[in-house]
Amino acid sequence: MTELNGLLTGLTSNPIVGRVGVVVITIIAVLIGIRMLQTVVSRSVKEMSARYRIRKFIGFLGYIVLVLILLAMFSERLGQLTVVFGVAGAGIAFALQEVIASVAGWIAISLGGFYRPGERVQVGGIKGDVIDIGVLRTTLMEIGDWVGGDIYNGRIVRVANSFVFKEPVYNYSGEFPFLWDEIKVPVRSGSDWRLAQQVIEKAVADNVAEFQDLASKQWDVLVRKFLIEEARVTPMVTLAVTDNWIEFTARYVVDYRRRRATKDAISRALLIGFEQHRDKLEFGSTTIEITAMPASGAKG
Repeated sequence: MTELNGLLTGLTSNPIVGRVGVVVITIIAVLIGIRMLQTVVSRSVKEMSARYRIRKFIGFLGYIVLVLILLAMFSERLGQLTVVFGVAGAGIAFALQEVIASVAGWIAISLGGFYRPGERVQVGGIKGDVIDIGVLRTTLMEIGDWVGGDIYNGRIVRVANSFVFKEPVYNYSGEFPFLWDEIKVPVRSGSDWRLAQQVIEKAVADNVAEFQDLASKQWDVLVRKFLIEEARVTPMVTLAVTDNWIEFTARYVVDYRRRRATKDAISRALLIGFEQHRDKLEFGSTTIEITAMPASGAKG
């Protein structure tokens, strides 16, 4: 027992052990403080986006405070280790250049407005909705790939933030949360093309009317903010005569989240419209007829 007491007394009187103990207690206290503040925010802030941002900011600020406290605790020894830190820092910077680039990318994303949580982007060759932005990686809920259309395929992808410096970043829902989409309608030659255009215009207008006012206002904001030309956000139907049929192209603005559903609704409306005028309208199609080949043993 006497030996154990002596050992404990020696450890507590050792300055290194005391310094390590203070460091551990400080780290635990700061982490507990961060978690408590984040819990308070989660209970107090109802809006999901604001709650997410505040929690991220508290975590980031807490880690900065922790680093500053630890630097202050070891400040008297920093002068002796300047040369060592310089050499080690150069080696670490070379070995962790991708990590440093990702941290720089995170700063650029946070301050430059590349994208925010909840927006649909294509970054690093991956398209999906941003569900989290970390210091090193952006997490996406992927859409497309083996699944047709702009719907989730169930795969979560983490992309290094450094990609914002290496590849284009496509934002489908940033300043202008709408997309231009189009659908091509082949009409058989000899059909009433004027009636066909009316049917197509009605099918498109009935299904995209809800987007027009907001899209027009958002586009006006975009024109005032950037050097960009005016663009038509109302539906437009154009015609082209081909060797096989008369091809109409309907172009319209749609919410980026409802592109597939809107095209489906327009296509159904077109089918109904053409069925109602089946005596005057018919879809164009290519028909290939294969006839029987003569037997190889037949005499000419």
